[in-house]
Amino acid sequence: MLRKIQPNKVRTHGGRFAIVASRYNARYVDPMLRAAKAELWRAEVASIEVVRVPGAFEIPVAAKHLARTAHPSATDPAFAAHPGGASPQRRQLSAIICLGVILRGETVHAEHIGEAVSRALMQIQLEHEIPVVHEVLLLENEAQACARCLDPKHNRGTEAAQTALAMARVLKSLQS
Repeated sequence: MLRKIQPNKVRTHGGRFAIVASRYNARYVDPMLRAAKAELWRAEVASIEVVRVPGAFEIPVAAKHLARTAHPSATDPAFAAHPGGASPQRRQLSAIICLGVILRGETVHAEHIGEAVSRALMQIQLEHEIPVVHEVLLLENEAQACARCLDPKHNRGTEAAQTALAMARVLKSLQS
């Protein structure tokens, strides 16, 4: 059962967020993207960078690039080349939100894509210690997509933004 989205009353007053969204199944992804951006702007974030990719399978590579350039690891040669860590051109990100819709078909292809994307996004999050919010939905049919993406009471884009804001606060509190 879908739960009604509760309005987010928390104001961030800053923070930089990125959204990686699939162009495939745009009928469902675009409303999630709009809802996520609206929720972030309501929280008064400093900036939102949107990156569009062809499909769900391409989301992890864009998320990885954003995470690497915003939060380089100590093994990254670019990180080691600069005193004190990251180069001045690198921008700190509070979280990355990943949006996509995969509809099951008659084969197991959708399931393989969904599993690969899930594993990749988790690895990026752990490797770079940046919240990577996974809203790449693997759905049975268009009715489920309509309920989760087109209904403002249950829009998973709004939920993704709320999760990103919450995780940004959690990680910020752990750094202090």
